[in-house]
Amino acid sequence: MNNDLFSLINEWMPKVSKGHKKIAQYILVHYDKAAFMTAAKLGETVGVSESTVVRFASELGFDGYPGLQKALQDAMRNKLTAVQRIEVSLDQIKDGEVFRNVLMHDIEHIRHTLEETAMADFDNAVDCIVNAEHVYVMGIRSSAALASFMSYYFKLMLPNVTLVQTGSRSELYEQLMRLNSKDVLIGISFPRYSKQTVHAISYANKKGAKSIAITDSIESPIANGADSVLIARSDMVSFVDSLVAPLSLINALIVAVSIKNKEVVANNFAMLEEIWDEYDVYQKNGDKNR
Repeated sequence: MNNDLFSLINEWMPKVSKGHKKIAQYILVHYDKAAFMTAAKLGETVGVSESTVVRFASELGFDGYPGLQKALQDAMRNKLTAVQRIEVSLDQIKDGEVFRNVLMHDIEHIRHTLEETAMADFDNAVDCIVNAEHVYVMGIRSSAALASFMSYYFKLMLPNVTLVQTGSRSELYEQLMRLNSKDVLIGISFPRYSKQTVHAISYANKKGAKSIAITDSIESPIANGADSVLIARSDMVSFVDSLVAPLSLINALIVAVSIKNKEVVANNFAMLEEIWDEYDVYQKNGDKNR
């Protein structure tokens, strides 16, 4: 229902009472604010009772107002512009509470990630990565940091890993042109979703390759058609995307892959330690500053 929520409200609005129409009109215009209001606050804002708001949610097909609120938050997340994100954050967080509120949001994101990612999907993703001849990792815009982190560690552990970096659609397909049924593509995208990553997942499916989507919802456009969907919450607190839960999920993937492939990984890191030591890569205790 989340993807069609605004269409549903539009279709339903002409048939409803005056009070319900006020609520519907407010939600359609001010969805960025309504998504974070309590039933009482929404009722006060539009001039109806709290019970009217609750009945509105029920008649839309939800068990109660919390169900409508969650659906509204999910549906509008990809609609918010950076300016709207800033406005929402100003409404939610006061100056003196920024540090605590941001960290508490991130703790909640990790908790929801634990609850929402199926272990079967996680285990399947690990098997796909370990068994793939070539692993492609892709993330655009804010997700690029996650893709870079993941590919850095996978390159230390696995023989063939490519970080897909694109500036145009043609460059995307140039980097994926050798993708085949023995490979896996890991696509990472959060609201606002990258079209390039959506295209890449679709292309992987056409080539018969396995695909893993790391995203915020099963209804995310990159989840459609992916062999494994790993859900990590990244609800925004401001215009900045929260990457704490996605990064924690990626850490878990890296560790799980290293355990599944422990002998190869151990040999790789033994060789790397020799290289790092020979070429003086890391600062050692007792070294003078250079």
